[in-house]
Amino acid sequence: MSILPVAKLPELPPDNSMLYRKFGREVANYFSGSPLNRISFLRTDHKFLGAAFAHPSARFLLVDNLAPLVHDSKPPRLAWSTRADISSVIGSNPFKSTEEEVIKSYNSNLEPSPIVLFLGLDENEKFSVSAGTEAAEAESAFTFNSFTGSPYFAVDVTPRGTGAVAEKARTLIEASKAKGFIFFGNARSMSLSAPEAAVYGQARGLFDWNARNPFCAGCGQPTLSVNAGMKRTCPPTDLAGVEAGGEPKDRKPCETRKGVSNLSFPRTDPTVIMATVSADGTKILLGRSKRFPKYWYSTLAGFLEPGESVEEAVRREVWEESGVTVGRVVIHSSQPWPFPANLMIGAVGQALPGKGEEIFLGHDPELEDAKWFTMDEVRRALQYETAGIGDPVREGYKEGDLRLPPSTAIANQLIASVVEGFHELTQSKI
Repeated sequence: MSILPVAKLPELPPDNSMLYRKFGREVANYFSGSPLNRISFLRTDHKFLGAAFAHPSARFLLVDNLAPLVHDSKPPRLAWSTRADISSVIGSNPFKSTEEEVIKSYNSNLEPSPIVLFLGLDENEKFSVSAGTEAAEAESAFTFNSFTGSPYFAVDVTPRGTGAVAEKARTLIEASKAKGFIFFGNARSMSLSAPEAAVYGQARGLFDWNARNPFCAGCGQPTLSVNAGMKRTCPPTDLAGVEAGGEPKDRKPCETRKGVSNLSFPRTDPTVIMATVSADGTKILLGRSKRFPKYWYSTLAGFLEPGESVEEAVRREVWEESGVTVGRVVIHSSQPWPFPANLMIGAVGQALPGKGEEIFLGHDPELEDAKWFTMDEVRRALQYETAGIGDPVREGYKEGDLRLPPSTAIANQLIASVVEGFHELTQSKI
């Protein structure tokens, strides 16, 4: 079994700010660091979206069952389609009408077209070059108001049902495969380049959210995707069963149409993930789940609960899973995790001395084991990180030694930061 190369993490440029001088370079994790300007405030502007969609430099990422179209290479690269490639499925410009007009023309009897997401503008053409996408000629660059760059979209071509649109989607999928592309079903291997992973993560999270929310939480009626895939609304009327030219019928009342709460927004589930160091700072607490490979350990993690701060969630999760009591907690960095919609909030916590360091697994059966590892043990293990839970270890690994997550996982970044003395530096600056 071959191992895909581990992607490099995004890097933020240094600056001369007070915070940079005090704390150093900000940590950027995999699935963050998108090269595209999202210009989210223009997603309601159909003139902007329509012009961006129709521009020759526009590129489209096809996604089937949340798997992106990629070049069949190692490592894989996202494969971008042109408007001509997708015209058979999308038809005319989906942004030619205002959102108000789209909502008013809602017809629940019609087979819905694939959702088209606006991902952002590549203003410097750096992403186009790194992604192997031909940039538009300078004289034909897309410009809207003060913004200039290549527009990037994603299209959910997952065939749903047996209608004409679904059949066209199947045809497009097969045509894409015939060109030598594949739909990459192992996105968790984290082998895409960091910029491409960030763009794909954005698309995956939004497509998954749209697919999971076809009905209104307030009234149970079907919802409609608007705002270039970033919102869903419960239309007040429906043209189903209405003769051509007739007035749409009123749908049953819905609480979401009152006041300003008339839209459903994508959800993000905050999750804490923490490296816990011993009271004297010489050891790190790691745990293993039943699903982990042999000798594979990682940092502890858990969902943030309502009415709970990040620091409280860190202390609660560590105590519930391992029995260890944490005192001081410091935020380290965060990682978008689109499986399906988590934000991993990375922290470093320090155990209280004495009984605070005692391990007890009887509270929560989630962990199979938890141990204190010395910094030297962890430092050695970082040399033999795997490319993912399902991948084999790297050459040089000795059977029985500690195994850790790959560098593209925030768990690895937390562990490495502790080994490098992050907790010591942080404590000295408090």
